[in-house]
Amino acid sequence: MTRTIDPNSLPYRPCVGVMLLNDRGQVFVARRCGTEDAWQMPQGGIDKGETAREAALREMKEEIGTDRAEILAESAGKHCYDLPAHLIGKVWGGRWRGQEQVWIAARFTGAESDIDLATEHPEFDAWKWVEAEELPRMIVPFKRPVYEAVLAEFRAVIALLAGR
Repeated sequence: MTRTIDPNSLPYRPCVGVMLLNDRGQVFVARRCGTEDAWQMPQGGIDKGETAREAALREMKEEIGTDRAEILAESAGKHCYDLPAHLIGKVWGGRWRGQEQVWIAARFTGAESDIDLATEHPEFDAWKWVEAEELPRMIVPFKRPVYEAVLAEFRAVIALLAGR
């Protein structure tokens, strides 16, 4: 017998997202392993007792092999997204309905050779720098509103790095 889970009965997962920017104002994105076109910025859970900024650097190290970055800004509020119905109860041990994210804008201070996707638990199989305006169309639809909001919030930071 399959039990239906009411998504409204589940909390959001506390999470951090990182808009990692290069010196040209381009955004780092990576493709999820096993997909053809599911690109995203680094993100992950915030551990108990950890700040969003600490979590951002830890998640970068865990997901892309480097934490060489200078934090430039933090989102004014939290951005939430709900998982699609077919994923409720299947990801994150079925404990969460989606994610409640604090976003960090950071400038990459390392060399591209510092980026190494062959981490202990690989999540990505490719990466690239993209123009910020490309982000929304690269992202899975259920995360798109969050990406659009984060892009709008960090537009001044992006412009500053891009020299615009």
